[in-house]
Amino acid sequence: MDCIFCKIANNEIPASKVYEDENVIAFKDINPVAPVHILIIPKKHYESVLEIDTEGNILNNIFKVAKIIAQQMNLIDEGFRLVTNTGEKAGQTVKHIHFHLLGGRDFQWPPG
Repeated sequence: MDCIFCKIANNEIPASKVYEDENVIAFKDINPVAPVHILIIPKKHYESVLEIDTEGNILNNIFKVAKIIAQQMNLIDEGFRLVTNTGEKAGQTVKHIHFHLLGGRDFQWPPG
């Protein structure tokens, strides 16, 4: 498989990691849109949320990691955004589910 996020998860490509456990890895986005812009991915390849078994624990793990990172980055009091895109029209450019944890600035709604 030629998935850049799988290569990062397998340590084949370097990334600025901020968190890693047996199931999840989080690293700084190389094109940040906020002062804090972290990508959180499962190590196992899922193309999108449509492939995740709703009975599984991977989403629980991802949300747990998002909370840990938000605490480490001092975002709990000011707030943060956690976003995932599904499909090209929604802005998904890498076909490996990933969550953007964004913080450190004000955000607008709708996001545009």
